[in-house]
Amino acid sequence: MLDNQAIFLSLKLAACTLVLILPFGIWLAHRLVNMGRAKPWIEAGLALPLVLPPTVLGYYLLVGLGDASFFGYPLIFSFEGILLASLIVNLPFAVQPIQRAFEAIKPEVREAAQVSGLSNWQVFRLIELPLAWRGVTSAAVMTFAHTLGEFGVILMVGGAIPGETKTASIAIYDKVQSFDVAGAGLLSLILLGISLIAIAISYGIFGKHR
Repeated sequence: MLDNQAIFLSLKLAACTLVLILPFGIWLAHRLVNMGRAKPWIEAGLALPLVLPPTVLGYYLLVGLGDASFFGYPLIFSFEGILLASLIVNLPFAVQPIQRAFEAIKPEVREAAQVSGLSNWQVFRLIELPLAWRGVTSAAVMTFAHTLGEFGVILMVGGAIPGETKTASIAIYDKVQSFDVAGAGLLSLILLGISLIAIAISYGIFGKHR
């Protein structure tokens, strides 16, 4: 039997993550381009989710979002909790492609725009952001696809509450545990298809503008 609830929750989590993280990722990536001595440390911190075992990151989030949460109330085992965990886990996917795109813009382009009388905000909005659109698109696709497949951190922070924290990847795990191979295979195929479509759209956009 297909777990439509888990698929919908995964899509909801991926969409919310993307909407919240992309503007912050653009801002942070732009700031990192000209950042001073702190840049390597910030970049290292952003890259931690890529190298830390999900159980380690999940443990710290579990402790941080528990009864002594910064927000004043526990966020574990809730959609808000897995959304916050998803935002943290996806930071490198949202920031790094955009940062590389901004860094690829030649300094002469920015200088010419400033000499023309444009403000910093106008240079960013009219010149830099349009030139970095491929990085932004790549970040959006990677963030969305990665969120769909995230498992370890989401399981530790949210558990497997149907309709609240049980995403499609967790549903696949549960079906395997209960020997429902057909159900696990169908869910896996759906996630594979959605991820493949997202990446194909991204490659298709890039291919049209080479």
